[in-house]
Parts: sequence; structure tokens; C-alpha cells
Amino acid sequence: MMRKKQLHYTALAAMIILPSFLSHPAQAAMEGKVTSKDEVVYATLNANGELDSIYVVNTLEVEKAGEILDYGKYSSVKNLTDLTEIDQEGQKVEMEAQEGKFYYQGNMDKETELPWDVTVSYVMDGEIVKASELAGMNGHLEISVDIKENKEADAAFYENYLLQVSLTLPNSYQGIEAEGGMVANAGKDKQITFTVMPGQEEKLIVKAIVEDFEFQGVEIAAVPSTLPIDTSETKNMTEDMAELSAGIKELNDGVAELEDGVTDMTSGAVSLRNGSADYKAGITELAGSSSEIVSGSNSISSALKEINQSLSGRSAEMDLSSLNELPAGLTRLADGLAEAAAGLDTLQTNYAQAYAALDGAIKEIPADGITEEQIAGLYESGADPAVVDKLAASYAAAQKVKGTYAAVQEAFAAVEPTLIEISGSVTEMSGQLTSIANNLSSSLEETDMSGLNELQDGLSALSSNYEKFHTGLVSYTNGVGQLSSSYRELHSGIVEMTGGTSELEGGVSELHDGTSELYEETKNLPFQMQEEIDKMISEYDKSDFEPVSFVSSENKNVSSVQFVIKTESIEVEEQEVKKAEPQKEKGFWELLMDLFR
Repeated sequence: MMRKKQLHYTALAAMIILPSFLSHPAQAAMEGKVTSKDEVVYATLNANGELDSIYVVNTLEVEKAGEILDYGKYSSVKNLTDLTEIDQEGQKVEMEAQEGKFYYQGNMDKETELPWDVTVSYVMDGEIVKASELAGMNGHLEISVDIKENKEADAAFYENYLLQVSLTLPNSYQGIEAEGGMVANAGKDKQITFTVMPGQEEKLIVKAIVEDFEFQGVEIAAVPSTLPIDTSETKNMTEDMAELSAGIKELNDGVAELEDGVTDMTSGAVSLRNGSADYKAGITELAGSSSEIVSGSNSISSALKEINQSLSGRSAEMDLSSLNELPAGLTRLADGLAEAAAGLDTLQTNYAQAYAALDGAIKEIPADGITEEQIAGLYESGADPAVVDKLAASYAAAQKVKGTYAAVQEAFAAVEPTLIEISGSVTEMSGQLTSIANNLSSSLEETDMSGLNELQDGLSALSSNYEKFHTGLVSYTNGVGQLSSSYRELHSGIVEMTGGTSELEGGVSELHDGTSELYEETKNLPFQMQEEIDKMISEYDKSDFEPVSFVSSENKNVSSVQFVIKTESIEVEEQEVKKAEPQKEKGFWELLMDLFR
């Protein structure tokens, strides 16, 4: 009976143990399923940036419980989810996982390379200082963080990852500077943050005046660059550039019109100068001959007076033989007046031509006013300031000449009619003298003195009228002299203005060449700008980047890989203070023994 009970208990125990024994291999054979994997790479550097250690925290999203596989070049692994053992064979990592998130840590071997080479250096008061010697120092400190590509690592991370570099300094430090970085308050500290774009190598510098220096280290977070780039404003920017390009075209067209106008003005100024030169030569010649004209006219007036006095009241006593010479004298006088009239006609013709050239040239000077705003616009357009200065000066000179001419034009216009009138009067007097000489000669040949009285009356009237003519002729020649003297100065101004307009034409031509070149370079500016924007977006927008595993290319379904890199801190060592050991109370026997010592 006892034996049967023992067999029964043994069989029952076998029934209990056997299923549990057999169930483990069955469960181990079940294959799990992982839908995604995240990797966070933690790297520790020494204070100068040299790599110390790397470990990776892996997060697996388990959709189906069972045996799962992962890969990595780990020196050791550790389960962070439960107490289940993780098997590692080479790069293969095998484990049992339940549904949900499964975490485990893999410690990388020493040959692992980070995608970035980080070098941290320290300069105190202009001298390079080792990190081990910095703690507790005072002075002007400069921390440099030099980040470069590590050619030995997978380039995918360097080309697609954005780095955020942070340094924390106490608020008690003075004069904190970080060019290109953002400085923000963080409680009792200042946090300095830099951003390093994908594919970029940077040297980041922080300066401060420190006291009892301590440093928590440099922290670097690296994540895929998924910066949202808003392109909605680019259209407005390109539209603005299109308006700028259109404005430059209008400026170029305006300068082209200005060049045409200045060319016309220069041509007119040259005509003005030539006509003015002819007029100046004529008026100078006339002024030079004025004394001869006045002298000849004075001789004529004296001769007429003498003849008139000779004939007046003494006709009976007059020697007719002397009178016979009178017709020849009157004829010579008439010829002289005829020559004077011919000279006046020539002068009038030359003056008319010169005046016409002068008037036409001055009228070709543009009358449209150029405002100060337009001249200021030329200065702001990027044109050569010296050229614009010449343009403004020549324009002012041209307008001065035009204004001066408008003021004296009435006097210029009155010269030609006066010359015609004088020439006509002289011609008429010449004819009268010729007629008198002929009549007198006929009377003397016939020895008929009946016409002598008539001759005397005519000569008396001629002498009286000639006095008036001579007075007017003197006034006229004086005016011509003054006009000739004044016109020399005016002609000098015209010549100077012509030189200025020639320089102006050259300057405006250079200006037009410049604006044409500027327009050629900017007419496609909106398209070029859009191309640059698209290039920048393609360079920094890494939204199409597909994550790859940092630990092994065998890993699939990698959803994210992040890096957390930190240098060791620099701290002042605390001095250990040895405490005095409390004296042990002496007992009775010890006190007694001290009495004998």
C-alpha cells in the first residue's frame, strides 16, 4: 500500500514538472516581431574632446512577443527592461521580449568612431592652458570647440545631422561673449547654445572673465536635420527682386535718354561755340575798325563843313578854279561812304549768320529742369560720383548760359536791324553826294553859276544831317566796343561750357555703360535668387533622409538615431579635512598607572 502511494506521488510530480520542462523549448521557439527601432548614442569625452566611452540605449517596438534579434558591435550588453538574459554572439544580439517597448544597453568597443571629431581647447589670459590645470583659475578665458568631420565614420550622420552645442557658465562670470551663439539665462547660470548645420565644420568660441573657474563641460546633441523651411515668403522676396530689377531697367532707360539728351546738348554746345567764335571774330573786327570808321566819318564831316563855309556868303569872290576840284572831292567822299556801306552790309551778313548759329545752339540746350532729387538718385544709383559732379556742374553752366542769353537776346536781335538801317543811310548819303558832284561838275563846265546856290543849300543840309549821323555813328561804335569787350567773357564761358558738356557726355556714356552692365547682371536676379533659395533648401532640408543604424548595417526598421555627447566637467577638488580623533576616556587602572609614569 505504501509503495503504491509513493509511485502515485512520483507520477504526479512528473506530470507537474514535465509540462513545465517541455514548455520552455516550445516558447523559446516562438519568433517575435519588431516593427521599429530607436537608438540613442551616449558618448563621453574628456575635457579636451578625446573619446572616452560610448554606449547605446536601444528601444525596440515589439509587436509580437517572442524571440527577437538585433545587431551591434558591442563589447557587452545589458537588459534594461527585465531580468531576462540577453545572448550575444559576435554582432548578433538575441533576447526574449514581451509586446511593447523593450530596452537594452549596448556598450561599444573602443574602436568605434563618432561621426564628428571634437576638439576643446582653453586659453587663459592669452596662454594655452591644459584642462587639468584650469580648475580654480581666474582671468580672461576663451573656450574653443572645434567640430570637424570624422572621415573614419559613416558620412550619413555628418551630412544629415544638425548639432546643438551647449555650454553652461555661472552668472557670476563677467563679459560672456559667444559670436554666432545664443546666450540665455538658466536660473543661476548662463546657457550658451550654438547650432552647426549638416555638412558644416565650425569653430565655436566662448569668452568670459572667470573667477574660481569650474565648468560643467560641453554638451552636444545631434539629430536629423528636419528644420521646417517656410517657403511662403520667398515669393514676396522674388517679387521684390523683380521690382528692383524693373527699377534698374527704368534707371538704365532713363540714363540712356539722358545720354541722348547730353549728346544733343553737346552738339548744340559745339555749334554754339563755333557760332560764338564767328560772332566774336566779327564783333572784334568791327570794334577794331570802329576808330577808322569814326575817323573817316569825322573827315567827311569836316570836309562838308569846310565846303559849306567856303560856299556860304562868298560865291561872288570864290575862285572857280578851286571850285573845279570840289566834284572830285565829293565823288571820293561818296565812294568812301559807299565802301563804308558795303562794309556794314558784310558785317550785317556775318552777324546774321553768327547770331543765327548762337540762337539755334542755345535753343538746343534742354530747358527741362533736373531736380535735386533726381541728382541725388544718380548718386544713390552707384554711379561714379565724379561723373555725377561733372554732370551737375555742366548742367548748371548750360542753364546759366541759357538764362544769360534770354536776358540779352533783345539786344542781340536789335543789332542786325540797326546795321541795315545805318548801311541804308550811308548808301543814301553816298548817292546824294554822287548826284551833287555830278550836278556841280555839269554846272562848272557850262560856267553857269545859277546852280551854285542850290549846291550851297544842298551841302548845308548835307553837312547838318551828317553831323547827326556822325554823332549816332560814334555812339554806335562805342556800343560795339563795349559789346566786343563783354562778349569775350561770354564766349569764354561758352567755350568752357562746351568743354564741360564734352566731359559730361563722356561721363554719362560711362554711367550708361555702368547701368547697362548693372541691368545685365540683375535682370535675371529673381530667377537667380529663387535658384539660391532652392539650393539652400535642398542643402539644409533633410526631411527625405532615411535613418540608418549607428551600431550595425544589419539592423532594419530604424526609425531614429540620436547622439548625446558630453565632455567631462572641470571641478575644483574638495580638500579633505582630517578630523581629530576623540580621545578615549581612561579607566581607573590607566589613571593609576599614569601616576607612576
